[in-house]
Amino acid sequence: MRMLIKNGTVVTSEGRQSADVLVDGRTVAAIVARPVGGSGLADRTGAALLELGADETIDAAGRWVIPGAIDTHTHMELPFGGTFAKDTFETGSRAAAFGGTTTIVDFAVQAKGRSLQEGLDTWMAKADGNAVIDYGFHMIMSDVNDESLAEMDRIVDQGVPSFKLFTAYPGVFLSSDGEILRAMQQTAGNGGLILMHAENGPAIDVIANENAAAGNTDPIYHGLSRYPGFEGEATNRVIRLAAAAGVPVYIVHLSSRDALDAVRSARGRGEKVFAETCPQYLFLSLDDLGNGFEGAKFVCSPPLRTKDHQEELWTGLVKDDLQLVATDHCPFDFAGQKELGRGDFRKIPNGLPAVEDRVDLLHDGGVAGGRITPERWVEIISTAPARIHGLYPRKGTIAVGSDADIVVYDPEREHTISAKTHHMDVDYSCYEGRVVKGASDFVISRGEVIVKDGAFIGPKGRGEFVKRDRADWVRRN
Repeated sequence: MRMLIKNGTVVTSEGRQSADVLVDGRTVAAIVARPVGGSGLADRTGAALLELGADETIDAAGRWVIPGAIDTHTHMELPFGGTFAKDTFETGSRAAAFGGTTTIVDFAVQAKGRSLQEGLDTWMAKADGNAVIDYGFHMIMSDVNDESLAEMDRIVDQGVPSFKLFTAYPGVFLSSDGEILRAMQQTAGNGGLILMHAENGPAIDVIANENAAAGNTDPIYHGLSRYPGFEGEATNRVIRLAAAAGVPVYIVHLSSRDALDAVRSARGRGEKVFAETCPQYLFLSLDDLGNGFEGAKFVCSPPLRTKDHQEELWTGLVKDDLQLVATDHCPFDFAGQKELGRGDFRKIPNGLPAVEDRVDLLHDGGVAGGRITPERWVEIISTAPARIHGLYPRKGTIAVGSDADIVVYDPEREHTISAKTHHMDVDYSCYEGRVVKGASDFVISRGEVIVKDGAFIGPKGRGEFVKRDRADWVRRN
């Protein structure tokens, strides 16, 4: 199948141009600038195009043609707090597609006492035949020992070159400094990358238990117990451990000025530190936790911060102290799941729905809001995720030979975010009633239109596992 996307403005992280894009099968075959007053590809290639033919033509006049967005931090079907994240790989990946995302990287979990391979195989089985867009995996390590360290090398060879460790969640995922250092030393040899959830979990538990003992049990105390300084301290600590091991490190879901300052200082010293933030930390705040038990809808870790942290994070995105925005999508219904923590904030399942809203929120608050350029928007939603996480140039750009993951995006179309209309399998929206400017009209995955005019038209299970490359780009930059 050949598809011609004509009359649009192609926007990549490098720039924008009026151009037509020819897709041949799964990949981009040609990008031809459209001369002023001309009709583009048809004029420039003439008989050659007629000979090739186009089985389908999309008129993108007045719209942007951007690379499919990549969300490198999702949790489909994750077990947490006595329940499971509500979205499956089928429902979550379909919702992602509606939001202009054509690739996700989820997290496979090593169960305590079991092998990394068993955890990876379990998550592969969850996604295979269900995901509707392409997917990859990071590996959550629950045990760091001689066996799992040796196994890391084999997991990297399977196209899963990143491993998540925690300084949080004592008794569940917490790793000691020594274990973190050993895992980092292992990636020095196998080319992998350590991803860190950086909060001081034992210190947080002290404050949380004190609040609960004092009768402070509402959801807002989740946020008030997890001090920004605890995130800053842990971020600095894991950066120093990575420097000792001589490897890069990647900070997930950075939420506070304190943690950002630690990243800025390290990057100023020339250390290879990369970090993401999430939409919730740019658009929501501690105030959202304060409406009685309704605040449970907004419980995540790290928690929402006071509003003064938001502009610091936006500045970090502008200056590339923060390289990208992922979602940490981990939805739980308010009814029946978040309510597990009624009367004790410590028992509220941690996580928010976001995979469908990220692209539009960042366009509305970033581009339409005058904070970032369209090129930087594409960088933080697609290109930087691809480069850092071993998907570039197959994904994350529109270039000859790249996968034809393409979104025809209307930067002027307004719509209202609501649980009544979203496609995530969760009973509320964190952004209920928010009007945003920007929406995806056509979503194309590997040359196949899967979302058109507000409807999903792709088959179940069409998504493919994508083997990711080692962190060579991260090590060079």
